[in-house]
Amino acid sequence: MKTWIKPIAKLETACREAREAIEWAEQYDGLQEAWTQCERGDWMLWLVGRMAKSKRDRQQLALAACACARLALPYVPVGETHPLHAIEITERWARGEVGVTLKMVRHAIAAAYYTINANYAANYAATYAANYVAAHAAYASNAATRISVLNQCADIVRHYYPTMEVK
Repeated sequence: MKTWIKPIAKLETACREAREAIEWAEQYDGLQEAWTQCERGDWMLWLVGRMAKSKRDRQQLALAACACARLALPYVPVGETHPLHAIEITERWARGEVGVTLKMVRHAIAAAYYTINANYAANYAATYAANYVAAHAAYASNAATRISVLNQCADIVRHYYPTMEVK
């Protein structure tokens, strides 16, 4: 294992997705090169999420995740508003709007989660947007759509985090 990958591997590699991401990253000479080339927004959000320590870190992560989650909205059944509500309330919390609490965010996410699972569409919205986007894209018409959505998500994450370093 390359030296620059070891701190990432220590973050938590229990899940298959994390192991795949680390194996993929080993083809690069450094984290920034891998970050620039990555086409998996879900992997990128995982890493950023593991690095988030402060409230401000979590708020920025939530904004990036919400932007990614918005990519899945075209796959939500017509008339289903819970996912959009979860995204919007999370964005309001992340911007620090007065009166928006984490309890409100959790409630909105839970409502979206249960409604969407009932429709066999996806998992969590907002703070778990990486999974949400990947799951929604998987229900899309073909694998190319899933890849496209994950690529778009990667570009969004790079917009919020142009550089990445493991702390």
